[in-house]
Amino acid sequence: MSLLDTIDNFYERLVADAVEESRLETDTEDRLADIMCIALNRLPPRYYRHKIDMMFYLADPELQEMRYKVLDAVKEARAFVVAHQRE
Repeated sequence: MSLLDTIDNFYERLVADAVEESRLETDTEDRLADIMCIALNRLPPRYYRHKIDMMFYLADPELQEMRYKVLDAVKEARAFVVAHQRE
């Protein structure tokens, strides 16, 4: 196991969930992956080693604010991907 296998970005799960919840019938896996990458690039990283620690130390208002930021980032990322899709 590498050192990189021991850390995660908390935003990845939030963005993945938001992208999945906003999935359209016309979305391909490639489009969803592009939306996720663009959304993650617009958010600050929030790394952790142990998920239980992250949840314990994260206040409810802070988590709610993170979710709002994620929804905005996913919405903007979807608009960007649609506007720049290749024919």
